[in-house]
Order: sequence, then structure tokens, then C-alpha cells
Amino acid sequence: MRIDVRLLGCAAAFAFVSSSATAQEILPEIVVTAPSPIAPRPGTQSPPAWNPGTLPILQYVFAPVTVVTQDEIRRSPAGSIGDMLANYPGISTTGFVPNIASRPVIRGLDNFRVRVQENGISAMDVSAFGEDHAVPINPLIANQIEVIRGPATLRWGSAAIGGVVEVDTGRIISTPFSGINVDVRGSVSSVDQGAQGATVLRAGNGKYAIYFDAFGRHTNDYNTPHGRQLNTYQRSSGQSIGATTFFDQGYVGFNVAYTEALYGIPGAGAAENTRIAMQQLKFTAKGEYRPDSPYFDAVRFWLGASNYKHDEIHDDPTPEIGSTYKNREQEARIEFQLTPQQTALGSMQSAIGFQFNNQNLGTSGEAGTLLSPVQTLNFAAYSFNEVQLSPAWRLQLAGRIEAVNIDGTGADVPPGYLPPPDLTLFPAKRDYVPFSVSAGLLRDLPYQMVGRLSAQYVERAPKAAELFSKGPHEATGTFEIGDPNLRKEKAASFEIGLRRAQGAFRFDATAFHTRYQGFIFKRFTGNQCDDDFITCGAGTELEQIVYSQRDANFTGFEVIAQLDVMPLGDGTLGLDGQYDIVRAEFSDGTNVPRIPPQRLGAGIYWRNANWFARVNYLHAFRQDKIADNETETAGYNLLKAEISYTKTLTGPGGPRQITIGLVGNNLLDDDIRNHLSFNKNEVLAPGRDVRLFVNTRF
Repeated sequence: MRIDVRLLGCAAAFAFVSSSATAQEILPEIVVTAPSPIAPRPGTQSPPAWNPGTLPILQYVFAPVTVVTQDEIRRSPAGSIGDMLANYPGISTTGFVPNIASRPVIRGLDNFRVRVQENGISAMDVSAFGEDHAVPINPLIANQIEVIRGPATLRWGSAAIGGVVEVDTGRIISTPFSGINVDVRGSVSSVDQGAQGATVLRAGNGKYAIYFDAFGRHTNDYNTPHGRQLNTYQRSSGQSIGATTFFDQGYVGFNVAYTEALYGIPGAGAAENTRIAMQQLKFTAKGEYRPDSPYFDAVRFWLGASNYKHDEIHDDPTPEIGSTYKNREQEARIEFQLTPQQTALGSMQSAIGFQFNNQNLGTSGEAGTLLSPVQTLNFAAYSFNEVQLSPAWRLQLAGRIEAVNIDGTGADVPPGYLPPPDLTLFPAKRDYVPFSVSAGLLRDLPYQMVGRLSAQYVERAPKAAELFSKGPHEATGTFEIGDPNLRKEKAASFEIGLRRAQGAFRFDATAFHTRYQGFIFKRFTGNQCDDDFITCGAGTELEQIVYSQRDANFTGFEVIAQLDVMPLGDGTLGLDGQYDIVRAEFSDGTNVPRIPPQRLGAGIYWRNANWFARVNYLHAFRQDKIADNETETAGYNLLKAEISYTKTLTGPGGPRQITIGLVGNNLLDDDIRNHLSFNKNEVLAPGRDVRLFVNTRF
């Protein structure tokens, strides 16, 4: 099913949806609970009340989890998952094309070390392959976003050393209900003359449920403090439809989604109006069965299949397709939650799971030599065990083993990455068996605080692009060369944290250190190429990048805090603050490239049952810890302000809740350059912006 909703944002600009949360939840307490607690049993409206001795597996988190609530998502001006998360402690973004091609970076780790997924299934795109490639998950239809670090990431893959970004869109309804809910949501923005909107419909009768959504976003080139940033327009839209059936002991549901986007590539790509036309058709399914069994509490499954394609188009002088990227991918996971068992250490809950992934990835056209068709097969098994050692102590142990087979085309590269001779190609198969383990310990402390300590040893197999790249990538202005002899990347990580999630003063602080053996990274050689390797050293169009491997150390600290200072009027006045830093060095003391700068921020807020207002200031320091062939990036100041009003309406028909608000971003109109972006010298972040949003729920 396809419905043209490109102008939905314009049509719905003054009739948009609200989230279901109340105004009291707009500034939530710092959430450190587990990612996606298990769904309620059919017939119930909320998860069962568990006591600390019988918590569902993964309910307690042994590393920080950043949670972006539905209200925060609706108020944010961000048009991509990366920009939505960019200012949270420990998280930044690639920022190649702000508000669309902008992927999350966690603690300085990007691309293949960060898994972006929707409702438990991979995004199944090529966003990790190139910074100019967008993630086909739009925040317009997201209900909640979780950034998961630490031991829990082994549930989804050893490749997610940096973390897992889980986007809950609710496209498969997992809780039975009766009635019809219609959400309409959206906004208009000044910096890009943009409009966006979405409609979500849910209907159910207790036994069956259906779901439908449609969304659209339309923006022009955005403004910066120095004028328009050319070629930053975007047109994106999508639709999905799904259904769920409930039975006495579980449910089964599915969803089919179509997403398309057309967006410009700024910087060097602006001269030829370089743009990307992206399409994805994706099928997902999931279900749960809770048997009457003395051995199993629940059995859950997730399925996904995707057909992704995008064309990189430029005017030379007439429009022509330069390169095409295709990705066909399937993923399946089944998980068995065992009944709690009494052990000598205490009550133990366990879960075991099995995961399969098949990816067929390739390029054609001008980038045809970049990555010849390559198939990656991945089989994995994992286990989690959580033990209640005492009322105050909890222990988690997890392990994962994988079998990875990558079948592609390698290249013999001359010394110095320069011709002669030209590249010699050969068929290549690579097999890896990554093994990972983790352990975490939680301790309840006085004053409602919880201390945590965790350790991980994680092995990651190289990805197809890291092994077999060997050609031009026009949109990013790079000529990329892989290494078919890359070894497994190994990381030993230690983390200590302290949090308080209740009361007037709430905080979460974490210090971490990770030591990598064979850290894989993109290294600028200083050579320039044109469209073929034989031109490297004499070319002028593309910067040569090679995938290299060295030992490295990452050390960092991040903290976020909120304080409800005092009652003011009929509301609460409070302060918040944050700080994060990560230092990354190779074993010889030189710097790892493209590491985010340290940041310090503070703000003030006021809220009551209807109103919410906040002003926040974030300073990013100058980044002068740079690698070879990398340049320093100036610091910047980001000032944001917002005010919103929520009203719950009663009576038959009409909206049940309406929220209207204004959000100001980069109010100082500061020059903001993203140190992580390959095109930072040519592309500024958006300047001063004022956004009006209206959300309604019927």
C-alpha cells in the first residue's frame, strides 16, 4: 500500500497529535530501567507487578540506558534518529546531512559498532556503510527511543560494542485493547521553511488489533548564520499497516512498511546538485507464547525482511544516476525465558536465544567497484542469567557466540595505497567465530541510590565494507579501500556507575574504560584519487581512506542530573545539568580520529499539570585532540528554549488531549560544526530556528 503523504505536514500543521503522557511526565525522572520490559499477559493492561526477587530477565540494567520519552520526541525539532539523540551525554551524531543522514555515535564509536533497530529488528539499511546514508526510521512515528550500553547489548549482537539504539514505533500492537485511537502530530519550522506531520490509527476489539500510520516531511535548504546551506532539502514519506491476533497465552503480529526519501548532499555535492533517492520495503513480525510449563515462562520471536535501495543522482549537466546501493536482508530471533530457579547463590532467572541474519549487499554504477556483491551469514546463540544474591545485591552474567561467514571480492593493494600496479581482484571468503561474555553487579545503597559495576569482553567480526571496499564514494568525497585480512576486533571494557532515579534530586553518573585489540577505523592517507584506483596519487576529486587496524584505548565519563528546587506557583522549579567526555588514543599515544569533544550543559525548567517551560545551554569545547590528516574543530554554544501547554478534554467526540508549543533551537545563531562529520569544513549545522508544534489525540 502506498499513499502520497509528502504534503501531510503542510495539511496537518495545525492539527497534530499528542502523546499519551501527561504534562507531569514531560520532564521525566532519569530513566534507568531496562529496555522494553516484557509485555503483559493477554487480558491485562500493564506488566505484572514484580518484586525484586522475581523481576523479568533484563529488568535491571547493569549499564546506563538513555530513554527519550514520547513527549520529548514530539517536542524535538530533529528529523533523524541521530539528531534526536545528539545532545544527550555520551551520544553524538555523524551529522553529514543534518536532520536526515545523521547516525548516532555512542562514546566515540560509530557505524558498524552501533546497531540501530526498530522494535527489536535491525534497520536493515546501509547507513553504517556511508555517512551520507540515512536511517529509514523516522522519529515522527516513534513512541520511545532507548540507547542501551553494556552487557544487555549482547542480546542483539557482538557488533554493537558501542551500543544499541532501539526505536519503539509500536507498529506491532502487543497489548490487547478495545476501541479506536487516532493520533495526528506534526510541526512547522522557520530555519528550513519545513513542515512535517503524521497520522497513526490503532483499533482493537480485545481479540484482534490493527495498526496504520502515514507520515511526511518537507523542508527546503536550511539557514545558517552565514546564509543558506545549499543542497540540504529533503522530502520523505512513508506508510505502514499491520495486524495482531491475541490468544489466551500470547499474541502474533506483523507489519509491512514502506519508506522513501529524496534529500540533497551539501558541501562538495552542492555544485552538481548531488542527491539521494532512497526506498525501503520492510516486513516485520513478532509474537509471544506463555506456556503452562514448569520450565518456560515465555517464548518470544522476532522476524524481519527488507528490500532496500538508493540511487545517488547528480546533474552533469542533466540528471543521471551515478551510483546505486542495494541491501536485501533477513533477520530472525527466538528467545526462551526460563522459569526462575533457586540456586546456592539465590533466585536465578535465565533466558537463552538464537539469532540468524542474512545480508546481500552491493553497489553498481560509478560506485560499482566500491563493493562488489557480498553475502554475510551470521548465526548466533546467547544466554542471560540474573541472580538475586540478596535483597541488596544482584548479579548478571551473559554470553554470546557467533559464526560469521562473509563471501565477497577482495583486492591486493600495492604498498602505500598507490599505483602502479592497478588493483588485483580475487574471490574471498572469510569466516569468524566471535565470542563475548559480560558480568554485572548491582548494589542498592542508602538514599535510594544504586551502584553498578560491569565488565565485558567482546569480539567483533569485520563487516563486508571493512574487508572488501575498493572504490569511489562520490557523495562523501572519498575513495575507500578495505583490508580482506582484517582480524577480529577485541574489546575489554570496565564500567562503574552510580544513579538515583527517584526523589527531588536525580542523577546518573558513569565512568568507563575500554581497551581494544585490533580497533578498526577509517584512516585518511593524504592521497587523492578520481574514480579509479589507477588515478590515486594524481587525482583531485576524492580523499583516499583505508580501513586500518590498531590497538586503542577509550576512557570517558558522563553524568546527567536533575534537581526539583522548590514549588513555584502551582508548579515546580528545577535545574538540570550534564557533562560528558571521551578520550581515545592508540597504543602509541596518538589520537583516534573523529572523537567528539567534551561538553558541559545546564538548564532551568518549570512545570505544572498543564504548562512546561525549559531553557537549556550546552557548550562544546574545542576539539584539538586530532589524528593525522585531521583538522581541529572550534567549540560552540547551543542555547535552546521551549514552552508548551497540554489540555485534556472531556465530552463525546473531539480531541481527548491537545498539546501546543514553541521550541527555539540554536537561539544564539552560533556557528556549529560537527567534528565527527567528514564534511565539517563545508557544512554548518542549522542556525536559529523556531518551531511550532501541535499534537492531538482523538
